[in-house]
Amino acid sequence: MQREVIGEIVAGERWLLDSAYGAWLDLVLPRAQLVVGLDYPRWLSLGRLVRRTVSGALTGEPRCNGNVESWRNIVGRSSIIRWHFASFARKRDRMRAWAASSEGPLVLLFRRPRQLEAWLETLERR
Repeated sequence: MQREVIGEIVAGERWLLDSAYGAWLDLVLPRAQLVVGLDYPRWLSLGRLVRRTVSGALTGEPRCNGNVESWRNIVGRSSIIRWHFASFARKRDRMRAWAASSEGPLVLLFRRPRQLEAWLETLERR
């Protein structure tokens, strides 16, 4: 179902997607013109994730796909924090490989939030 939805999205003229889901990258990359990679240090990424996750457990506010964090999920097998430890290096290596490759879309890697903010400001001036 998700692959079908993503396929429909990327068939359009303009779109923006998060690459958290690797299962459909084969649909996206051939049509992408630009990849913006947040190549932040693990400590920064993990700190933000822990803050969002704990905040979600405290407030009960729905997150991505309507998921609601619970204390059990924070420490359970399906914990997003566990997922971070399991996937961080792989995703970072994938972004860096894309950036180093002469094939595929243009890849911009930002290693600090200030770098991203500066780039976004250049877009706002256009």
